[in-house]
Amino acid sequence: MKVSFDNTEIAFAHKSDYELKKGYWLFKMVSNPLLVKLGKYSVNFALALRIPIGWALKKNIFAQFCGGETIQDCAATTKVLDQLKVGTILDYSVEGKDRVEDLERTTQEIIETVNTGNDNQHIPFCVFKITGVARFGLLQKVNEGTALSVDEQAEFAAVKERVDRIAKRAFDTGTPVFIDAEESWIQDAIDDLTHDLMANYNKASVIVYNTAQMYRHDRLAFLQKAFAEAQDKGYHYGVKLVRGAYMEKERDRAEEMGYPSPIQPNKAASDRDFDLALELCLQHIDHVALVAGSHNEESALKLIDLMTRHNVEPQDKRVYFAQLFGMSDHISFNLSHAGYNVAKYVPYGPIKEVIPYLIRRAQENTSVKGQTGRELSLIVKELARRKQS
Repeated sequence: MKVSFDNTEIAFAHKSDYELKKGYWLFKMVSNPLLVKLGKYSVNFALALRIPIGWALKKNIFAQFCGGETIQDCAATTKVLDQLKVGTILDYSVEGKDRVEDLERTTQEIIETVNTGNDNQHIPFCVFKITGVARFGLLQKVNEGTALSVDEQAEFAAVKERVDRIAKRAFDTGTPVFIDAEESWIQDAIDDLTHDLMANYNKASVIVYNTAQMYRHDRLAFLQKAFAEAQDKGYHYGVKLVRGAYMEKERDRAEEMGYPSPIQPNKAASDRDFDLALELCLQHIDHVALVAGSHNEESALKLIDLMTRHNVEPQDKRVYFAQLFGMSDHISFNLSHAGYNVAKYVPYGPIKEVIPYLIRRAQENTSVKGQTGRELSLIVKELARRKQS
């Protein structure tokens, strides 16, 4: 079946007129860089002063991009996605904690997402960030190769035990987990932890997926090396390809500290490497499972073409398309309508805890050229279609 991303009737079948109009004004606001910057500082200021702001966010940006505050809250969202043949990727979006009690609590919650996905075909994956279960400063020291103190060695051993506990539960239940990519100055440590888990749990099939941010200029070479290493060591490689979510932060830090930026010189280079990475994965599809996490229509069409050329059926579980909840519904639901495997990232967690995620979403919609304009034009088109009909 030919896929068209212009069919707004399919894209927004799950949205009421009220929800579409609310989404329109939300995307209108996040298209303004000044408003996004002001909102970021206002929210951080309110948090610093312990001013309760959850009520102001809950029915707006939180409702647009998150499934709820608990796994139970996400059930209503999951049900809607189920009906439209789109899977749910449960994402407990809490990160940046330091206290052992908090890290352990997050670990248990991630395991609960895996348990929720057990034998549930509508939850094909779960996801977590290593910074949800490990102290950022510790990961940075490991990444730099700095000698750890005795206490830090014990702390890092505890981190390894936490991620292994999550991966083992994923293996036991058959619910694969994504490990998200993060800042470049901790990513090597994350990659090493992830590859160790793959070597243990991806022998027969892919249970653990790594994430490659293709707006980094070194990631294509990284994937080539990682695929070769996986074949040498006898395990399957799972990869979620994204363009990335830390671009402004990466560039600012590189400039401030005086080292070459890890970011591609321009968007065209990111797009080129993303599509080359898709091709690389399809060339190794007997040993690789791929999730294309993209809001780019051309990349989705590129992957469809590659699947056809490599004789990979639309329902082959080794290939999934994925988008964020609240964004690019025209891609997600038109792909699922055409018979392809699609899943939506559905973040959840206490409003205060998921604010860093919400800020990244607002910044992404501001910085990615054309993203918000496309969302707005499609909503306008659908409202006009409904009025005429």
